[in-house]
Amino acid sequence: MDKERFPMTEEHPAPAARIVRSKLEPGLYVTATPIGNLADVTLRALSVLASAELVLCEDTRVTRRLLDRYGLRPKLLAYHEHNAASMRPRVLERLGAGDSVALVSDAGTPLVSDPGYKLVEAAIEAGHKIFPIPGASAALAALVAAGLPTDRFFFEGFLPAKSGPRKTRIAELADVPATLVLYESGPRLAASLRDLAGGLGAREAAICRELTKKFEEVRRGTLPHLAAHYGEAGEPRGEIVIVVAPPATEAKAVSSDALDAKLTAALKMLSVKDAADAIVAETGMKRREVYQRALMLAGQREKTR
Repeated sequence: MDKERFPMTEEHPAPAARIVRSKLEPGLYVTATPIGNLADVTLRALSVLASAELVLCEDTRVTRRLLDRYGLRPKLLAYHEHNAASMRPRVLERLGAGDSVALVSDAGTPLVSDPGYKLVEAAIEAGHKIFPIPGASAALAALVAAGLPTDRFFFEGFLPAKSGPRKTRIAELADVPATLVLYESGPRLAASLRDLAGGLGAREAAICRELTKKFEEVRRGTLPHLAAHYGEAGEPRGEIVIVVAPPATEAKAVSSDALDAKLTAALKMLSVKDAADAIVAETGMKRREVYQRALMLAGQREKTR
């Protein structure tokens, strides 16, 4: 984990005196933790972590960093995608005995792109109470930083790793009338952006990386522009969220010069067909008109080489 932007030093110690330890009601406490900056944890989350009889975490080493920062020493138990099936009966047994159990992920809100929902489902079926302890979320942090519409959004999580299934899923998302929020890894970012540009057109988008950490970055632009940038810049490091604007609701008036500029930029990384499809998706213009213009520009480019 990177050094936090606002680290607590000896001169500014963790507010241990404000952490309230109390007897918790039996149940499962789904507890959000910081996505990077350890100062983003809530006082209620700290109280739950200090008071719970058991804390489930993806990686005990990661969770221990947060606990050490605030001087907490609860009992930890690893619960992750590789052992979840075998661990659930043990956790349900503890809940059945009247224990308070906190569930955390390595970063952010549990159940968002992790296996925690199966535990919540099983706990509900067994009649146990679920207590949401809200806090940081990479998806929401990226959404508010992107500068795109926030009145309606669709969280997709991770796209398929392989290009074929990824393109199929992107085609299914194309008509969703909302801002799209996706997670992605550094090694797959450039390829995913190329497929998003081909399937969604030249929509405005933002790449939000390492949010709340020292090297936080938000890069904005159209999908073709961002795909070209990361194709040249290479694999970025850190946690990444992609935010994509919703589809155009009506055809936009586009001048001939503006159309040529959009197509020229798209043709630098896309085929004639994909470039035309991208601009049609962005503007709502008639495909035949855009495709013919793309063919002409592509031909002119070949003659000048």
